[in-house]
Amino acid sequence: MNAYTISELRSAGRTQNFSARANSIYEAKARHLRTAFLCHSHKDRDLALGLKATIESQGGSLYIDWLDEEMPETPNQETAQRIKSKIVECDLFMFLATPNSMVSRWCPWEIGYADGKKAIDAIVIVPTKDDTGRFYGNEYLQLYRRLEPAAFRAYGQAPAPTVIRPGESAGVPVQQL
Repeated sequence: MNAYTISELRSAGRTQNFSARANSIYEAKARHLRTAFLCHSHKDRDLALGLKATIESQGGSLYIDWLDEEMPETPNQETAQRIKSKIVECDLFMFLATPNSMVSRWCPWEIGYADGKKAIDAIVIVPTKDDTGRFYGNEYLQLYRRLEPAAFRAYGQAPAPTVIRPGESAGVPVQQL
């Protein structure tokens, strides 16, 4: 299994600009972009931005709750309602598996909600690994598809992500979802 390294995502978030991104799910859909809700720990903001850069470089749109100006600053019941709504509105649900998300209070709730509302193929785990090679997200990999960086990387370009079904070693490029 191939996984994004934490340092790779962190670097991608620092080097990308988001000027061409859609400002909302509605704008993304109007531009015929596939939308994905990102489930992640807020302690991993830099990694979330790196994944956003990766997905958007491939023609998708990644919704991140703390970039949504309508989201309450302090989590409350309204936050939960808005998150549920965004999970349903987006085409895909992505779970960024990191040490922080694996111990988060919100992330298991979000993936459980998505599991009850989305088709199984609309849920994608983004496993990561740290500099020691430790993988995160193994708990979910037998249940849902996973996003992996492509094995081939053109010089100077970000890897083209591939979505792979459980138990398989090859998948489809994320652009084909």
